[in-house]
Amino acid sequence: MQQQLIDRFFRYLAISSQSDASNPSVPSSQGQWEMAKLLAKELQELGVQEVEIDQHANVTGVLKGTKTNATAIGFCAHMDTVDVALSPHITPQIQTFNGQDLQLNAEKNIWLKVAEHPEILPYQGQEIIFSDGTSVLGADNKAAIANIMTALSMIKQNNIATGDIYIAFVPDEEIGLRGAKLLDLNKFKPQFAYTIDCCELGEVVYENFNAASASITIQGVSAHPMSAKNVLINPILVAQDFIALFDRSQTPECTENKEGYWWFNYFEANQSQAELSIAIRDFDKAQFEQRKAFIEQAVQQI
Repeated sequence: MQQQLIDRFFRYLAISSQSDASNPSVPSSQGQWEMAKLLAKELQELGVQEVEIDQHANVTGVLKGTKTNATAIGFCAHMDTVDVALSPHITPQIQTFNGQDLQLNAEKNIWLKVAEHPEILPYQGQEIIFSDGTSVLGADNKAAIANIMTALSMIKQNNIATGDIYIAFVPDEEIGLRGAKLLDLNKFKPQFAYTIDCCELGEVVYENFNAASASITIQGVSAHPMSAKNVLINPILVAQDFIALFDRSQTPECTENKEGYWWFNYFEANQSQAELSIAIRDFDKAQFEQRKAFIEQAVQQI
């Protein structure tokens, strides 16, 4: 089973399927269509029925149950990987973690430093799958897809009695749950469902935060520096003033548990224009709305 799981995971990683926030189409990248077609084919080979790909690359199907009066459950995972300005092409590798820093890429001298990633320490002595350091690994969420597909395979191979199992693979989760929002729930109708995504082995997340994002564009006024007084507006400094209005203690690196935050996750600027993106997260609906309102107030103030 382990080798089957790894083989599936590596097969999915070979398809570059980063989502593209700048593309309003769903899916936002061709690679997600490739993932959808491959998964639909594999689902059919596993005996899953009613397999469909809709116009947005949402893949749905149901493994018909053999157990009378059993609860129908569902599993959902997303096909896109996150774009963090690294390579879209993933080169996975398996290394044994012995408690020391790991060299991921000798050519580029890329290391995984234990001091920077202490979360790896509980896995000392185990084999771990890494990227080569030039990209994200894409375990979010292709490891989940591999797990779902392998579980379906085990159920079929071992004739395990279950109720109906609904499957949904959706695109563009990383850029705002775009695919999930377009999912036809007439084709995905379990009594309850699990989204397989992230976290420690055995961990179950049963609640979620409210989420939104804001994109800010600051248009400057260019002028030659020798004649710039009272004319030039530097968008980089305006962006700096804007960011300074936010409480630094309410950022991801300073919060935990159910504490809300703002996350400045993109900034690009030149002498003419600055662009930045802010993710807003809060478990409390009222505070979530206050955070969104604060951004609007900050824009007006600047």
